[in-house]
Amino acid sequence: MEIDTASNWNDELASRQQKELTDSIYYASYIQSALLPTHEEWNRILPESFIFYHPRDVVSGDFYWIKKNRNTIIVVVADCTGHGVPGAFMSILGISFLNEIYSKGNIPSAKSILNQLREKVMKALRQTGDIDEPKDGMDIALCMIDLNTNTLQFAGANNPIYIIRNQELIEIKGDSMPIGVALEQEKTFTNHEFTLSPNDTVYLFTDGYPDQFGGEGGKKFKYPNFRNLLQRIQQYPVARQGEKIESVLKKWKGDYRQVDDILVIGFKCSGK
Repeated sequence: MEIDTASNWNDELASRQQKELTDSIYYASYIQSALLPTHEEWNRILPESFIFYHPRDVVSGDFYWIKKNRNTIIVVVADCTGHGVPGAFMSILGISFLNEIYSKGNIPSAKSILNQLREKVMKALRQTGDIDEPKDGMDIALCMIDLNTNTLQFAGANNPIYIIRNQELIEIKGDSMPIGVALEQEKTFTNHEFTLSPNDTVYLFTDGYPDQFGGEGGKKFKYPNFRNLLQRIQQYPVARQGEKIESVLKKWKGDYRQVDDILVIGFKCSGK
């Protein structure tokens, strides 16, 4: 009888601890969601757009960010090291630092934002380049659009962006280094410039979609299929494209578990 009582007490304790942990994670999700742009804010800046955001767990290591200052729009899609709670901590750092950089107004170019962000992340994580220290960081695609000139500036940390014009997909690659300490000595990010045409569609994304397992053979979706998908859905309005991307992924994934956070954003933006 004493054994049964002790066993019941242990079960109750484990259940209570599990509930407290679950409640804490869901509250962390509430905080993370509060830091992301609202749909109203996003649609006010980019009315012709979609966001497909599908975290693997309750909280996510992927995040998106947007700001508009007069005639300049800045859009960020980021993939932090890890997913779940560790990734969420990194995402909160990233969002906070981006807000700080933006508020100071020192943003002459897309690459300048990434350079400043990397410096802040390395300082916050006390990264010095030692071999044994954690290599936590972020992969990012960042673009700045000047609405007066229709000029898009792009800088990327390991991540590219895609632009589709007249069914042709144009890839602008980011630099092969993260936001954080790299294997080699850090150098400035590259600033790319591209003149947008009225019907161009821009896509920013993390690697979760191409890396998802599924299909008949249980293989990754992969980037060639992802690029082909974006070209196939050009006949639809941008908002509807997000629905197509979601339905294709759902069919591909089937009963396979989601392996990573997934984030894909598409938009059209030219002229005032």
